[in-house]
Amino acid sequence: MVEYLAGEAIGSNTLYYGDCLDWMGNWDDACVDLIYLDPPFNSNANYNIIFGTENGVSAQVRAFQDTWIWDAAAQIRVDDLSRATAHSASNAIRALHALLGPSGMLAYLSYMAQRLAVMHRILKPTGSIYLHCDSTASHYLKALMDAIFGTRNYLNHITWRRATSHNDASRYGRVTDHILFYAKEQRAFYWNGDAVRVARSASDTEQSYSRTDDFGRYRSDNLTGAGTSEGESGQVWSGYDPTSRGRHWAPPKSSGYARFIEEHFISGYQQIEGVLDRLDALDKAELIHHPTRGFWPGLKRYAAADRGTPPQDLVLEPTGFTNFSARRGNGEYRGYPTQKPEALLERLILASSRENDLVLDPFCGGGTTMAAAEKLGRKWVGIDITAQAIDIASERLRMQSGIDFPVQGIPTSIASARRFASANPTDFEAWAITRIAGLVPNEVRTGDHGIDGRGRLLQKPDGSQSDLVIAQVKGGAFVLGQLRDFLHTVERERAAMGVFITVAPVNSAEARAECAQQGQVSFGAYTYPKVQLWSIQDLFEDTPRLPLLPPLANPYTGKPMQGTLLA
Repeated sequence: MVEYLAGEAIGSNTLYYGDCLDWMGNWDDACVDLIYLDPPFNSNANYNIIFGTENGVSAQVRAFQDTWIWDAAAQIRVDDLSRATAHSASNAIRALHALLGPSGMLAYLSYMAQRLAVMHRILKPTGSIYLHCDSTASHYLKALMDAIFGTRNYLNHITWRRATSHNDASRYGRVTDHILFYAKEQRAFYWNGDAVRVARSASDTEQSYSRTDDFGRYRSDNLTGAGTSEGESGQVWSGYDPTSRGRHWAPPKSSGYARFIEEHFISGYQQIEGVLDRLDALDKAELIHHPTRGFWPGLKRYAAADRGTPPQDLVLEPTGFTNFSARRGNGEYRGYPTQKPEALLERLILASSRENDLVLDPFCGGGTTMAAAEKLGRKWVGIDITAQAIDIASERLRMQSGIDFPVQGIPTSIASARRFASANPTDFEAWAITRIAGLVPNEVRTGDHGIDGRGRLLQKPDGSQSDLVIAQVKGGAFVLGQLRDFLHTVERERAAMGVFITVAPVNSAEARAECAQQGQVSFGAYTYPKVQLWSIQDLFEDTPRLPLLPPLANPYTGKPMQGTLLA
């Protein structure tokens, strides 16, 4: 689909357009520090049956759009993986095939198996990977991850509350997503949980540290550990006998709180070896709370030393975007269907990478991972198979940093556009459609009934019952019969407007005349051609020209489009 250079090193701070399998396949081993992926499977999208049939009745389990259907390509993937005995996912795919049978779910899992195996190869031994998914496929994906990364390298199944409520009439509301967290090598992976500790609120601090002295708020913490000891830690100290209570003395020695004690109260505290000597030093510094009633003395643990709650596998904040947050003009929200909050990605990146480490998102969508990595001083690489996602991510990064970051795989000249159209016509069609802000390519690439993309006007033309705009793309030489077929499609669909897209400008007088015969559409004092000819070459002129269209709605939010998406 794109022009690859075999063995080419991965380029940092770069967006790549195309299939992540193709791009990653050319990169060196162990070149990435951290991978986050939110692959194209979400049970909140448009759905189809994915488990085939059972006793002639379709099983009502749903999947992501039309992408995951059992077809010849899925059969080839499963056959290849099943025969590839050295492939890390081979046995898992064979088992899943036996469990699921030929189905959209298996089509999806075989697709992911190919890509996860390459991600494992390019991840450094010190690296880790976060796979974001929902409950529809999380359990099957974990089986794949266990096979490819190894069960010993499984770290967490993180549950993220993406919504505070969700109305499901016939079952419990689905408000969570799942993030599978694996290391490349558990003994070597980088981890900095302290970077993402959550600070206590003022009210929580007041409640948890209810006592006060001249230094500040504190609570009385245990100075003993479970079990008795025959050594020094089991001896009587200051009239307290821990052995009688089945305990032993355990004052802090080299913990974070011991460092706090040394910094603020007792110089050289961590060098004190004897257990009873440490107790004496703590008592002399008035760091032991002696109760007026009861048996056990307690260590004064001050709120000033509280570094917050370490990261947990249940993430309640931040939640995902809602229609309300979008309507209120959330500055971060880009209208991308599966967009995640930057704060969530920042947490993962801070915990699992250092500054200047390379972060990869192979399904980068609207660019949240890239935006978070750029903000935190990490290098990054984003890949997406849709041109519109690359456009959104590129514009987002430009607005954030003021830099036009390089994009690989998208034509930058009419010559490269011609090569793209010849090498992969269907992806060229999708890219060409998204050059016109407000149009989206069809989800189904075959059997499209003469329509390659569509959009909606913000308002219907005068006297029209339709707000539909349709487009068709032709990557080869212009053929008048194809234009005539498109004109019939505009009529059949009762579309308000149509755009016929070619690589080179159409200079045929007859073609232009037939388009002119379709007439004009009016919006008050403004008129537009009902059917227009437009070429990709127009995009690469010194002054780029786009079709003359009235305002279109953002296909994801319904709001007016702002600006024009260009490569």
